[in-house]
Amino acid sequence: MSDDQQRPVITADPQPISKNAQKRAVKAELHAAYKLERRAREKEAKKEKKRAIQAKRAAGELDEDEEKNRQKKRRLHFGGRVVVDLGFDDKMNEKEIISLCSQLAYTYSANRNAAYPFSLVYTSLHGRTFTRLESMNDAGYKRWANTEWWREGYERIWQPPQNAEASEMPAEAEASTSAAAAPSQQDVRQTVVYLTADSEEELTELKPEETYIIGGICDHNRYKNLCLNKANESGVRTARLPIGRYLASLPTRKVLTVNQVFEILLKWVETKNWEEALYSVIPKRKFHAGGKGGTDAAKPGSQAGDPDDEGGVEEADSTVVVVEEQEVVEEGSVDH
Repeated sequence: MSDDQQRPVITADPQPISKNAQKRAVKAELHAAYKLERRAREKEAKKEKKRAIQAKRAAGELDEDEEKNRQKKRRLHFGGRVVVDLGFDDKMNEKEIISLCSQLAYTYSANRNAAYPFSLVYTSLHGRTFTRLESMNDAGYKRWANTEWWREGYERIWQPPQNAEASEMPAEAEASTSAAAAPSQQDVRQTVVYLTADSEEELTELKPEETYIIGGICDHNRYKNLCLNKANESGVRTARLPIGRYLASLPTRKVLTVNQVFEILLKWVETKNWEEALYSVIPKRKFHAGGKGGTDAAKPGSQAGDPDDEGGVEEADSTVVVVEEQEVVEEGSVDH
């Protein structure tokens, strides 16, 4: 027998898994099982509710008011378009990416349930934001109705891609960019407004023929004039929400999440009243002097935000989108 045959085979021991990693793995498995169980319960509850209503209707016990409530409200499209600019993927850490993606889900949920929904477009989808959305609810974002997802930046609004394959997004998620008599690029650019708190112009009203861009970033106020500079480079108009005019006494700093800004726009379309729209969306805790820990006083007219606040996002419709319970949705420094 040769020396090679006699020599024992040495195999590398697998890398030991730390206790924390083991705990995380067990926690992830339990969470996945819980999600499946919860979805099954929700489906069964819906079926049971439907059976009960059918039984009441067959027995003539469904009164007129209940029947009216079951009928879906007629949704009137405002005509305007809101774009969420996701072109800041490289400026956020992993926790902020998770928070942003949760905010996008709440944005869709708010639009879905709105009396006057916008056309909703998400642009510059790539990088970790794309990866995170793909991992949420089996890439459920692709099934969001009446939304568009663009690989390209918002410049596509006035510069449609020459190659139809440039976007790489599913066909059902893309809107046709062809038009019989398209206006000039400059004319289209003039209808685009980037919302940023650093703008010198104050937004007074929303117009159905205009497109409003919200910066899709959760950066805890690290970057100054980020959206303003980007808008200026693109040659589009800018405007800020009239928070200082209607909520001048707001004691905390005024940074809002992406979905909160969007919900304010939805509420204004419904009420045509900025004060009502702002009060109905901005979290009530921001109206208490001292803010968090009694030290969160704002400078007069400041449009900065509360980068350390957590929460502030109303629970999304569970039948529309499921956001993982273990995630903490934080308020980021969205530049509005």
